[in-house]
Amino acid sequence: MLNNLKPQPADKILMLSSLFRADNRDTKIDLGVGVYKNAEGHTPIMRAVKKAEKQLWETEDTKTYTSLPGDAGFHKVMADMVLGDSVDRARLSACATPGGTGAIHNVCETILMANPDTTIWVSNPTWGNHLSIFKHLGLKFKTYNYFDAQTCAIDFNGMIASLQDVQPGDVVLLHGCCHNPTGANLNQTQWNEVADLIAAKAAIPFIDIAYQGFGDGLDDDAYGVRLLASKFPEMMIAASCSKNFGIYRERTGIVLAISADADAAKITQGTLAHLNRQNFSFPPDHGARLVTMVLSDPELRADWQAELEEVRTGMLVLRRKLADALRAETGSDRFGFIAEHRGMFSRLGLTEEQVMELRDTHAIYMVGDSRINIAGLNDANVTIIAKAVASVIA
Repeated sequence: MLNNLKPQPADKILMLSSLFRADNRDTKIDLGVGVYKNAEGHTPIMRAVKKAEKQLWETEDTKTYTSLPGDAGFHKVMADMVLGDSVDRARLSACATPGGTGAIHNVCETILMANPDTTIWVSNPTWGNHLSIFKHLGLKFKTYNYFDAQTCAIDFNGMIASLQDVQPGDVVLLHGCCHNPTGANLNQTQWNEVADLIAAKAAIPFIDIAYQGFGDGLDDDAYGVRLLASKFPEMMIAASCSKNFGIYRERTGIVLAISADADAAKITQGTLAHLNRQNFSFPPDHGARLVTMVLSDPELRADWQAELEEVRTGMLVLRRKLADALRAETGSDRFGFIAEHRGMFSRLGLTEEQVMELRDTHAIYMVGDSRINIAGLNDANVTIIAKAVASVIA
C-alpha cells in the first residue's frame, strides 16, 4: 500500500529554514520563517505568559480532558478580544483548535459540510498554506486581485473589480490585519467598501486573523473583523495566539462562527465539536489556559499588552530604518512602502533571480517571492541588507 504514495511538494519556507541552518557562513541573515524574533534572534516567552505558566504549575490539579470544543473561558476571552461588542453572543459558536492552521482547517471542513459546491475567494497572493489546505480538502477556490507588484501596495481597484464576480453563497477569505505575505493592509474606508460589496453579493466573509496587535494595535487591528461581524448574518473567523502571545509550540487557535440566530448557532456549535472529534478529539489546553489567565487577570493583561506594544512599535522602528537605509543606498524611494506596511512581513518586489543572488552571494535568506520577516532585522544588519539589495538591483 505505502508503495503507492507519491512524493509531496516540500514546504518552501520550511525548506528555506533547512538551507539556512546548513549554511556555514558567519554572516548569514535569516529573513525567511515567519516567527517573531528579538534583536538577539531569539523568540522569548512573554513576561505575562511566564508568570501565568508559573501560577498554572502551582495551582493546576488535573490534566484530564476539557470539552470537545475546548474551555468556555478561552472562548469568552478570545471572543472579547477579537470581536469586542460587535455581535450578540447568542449567535456565536466557538471551538478551540491546534493553532490557527487547525482553525482554518476546521472552518474549511464546516464549509464543505454546509455546501460542498461552495467557492472560496482568496487574495492573490495569500499565505501559502491556505491554498494547500483548500487543495487537500478538495475545496473550490478562486483568487481576487490584491497586491500590485510594481508599487508594492494594495491594488484596491483590481480587488473590487475581481470581487464583482462573487456569487451568492460564495465565501470570501480576508486577512484580518497584517496581510501575509505582503504587509499591505486595507484601511478603514476600504474595509467598509469591501464589506458593502460582499453584502451586496450575498456572500459570506471568512477572516483569518493571526497577528492581532502586531499592526496598529489590538483594537485597530480588529476593525475589519468587527465591522463585518456587525453587518453579516453569517461569518467564520480563524484566530491564532501563536504570534501575539508568543506561544507558537503550544498550538493555540480558535474558530469563532457567527450564525443568523441562537438556534442556528447551537447547530453550528455541534458541528464544530463534531469536527474536532473526527480530527483530533479534544483540543490542546495548555496554551489556551495561559491565554485565558493573561486576558482575565488585570495585572497580567496590562503587562502582556505593554510587551505586545513594545514588539509592535519595535517592528515599526525597524521598518523605518530599513526604508531609510534603502533610500540612502539606492538614491530612490522605491522601497518607501516598507515603512507604510504593517505586521511581520513585506514583499520587496524583487525577482526570484535577485532573491537567489542575495542568498548565494550575500547569505541573506528570504522567501522566493521576496517576502521578508521584519522581525529578522536589527540595528546590526539593516545597513548590510540595504547594501546587498541595492547591489542586486543595480
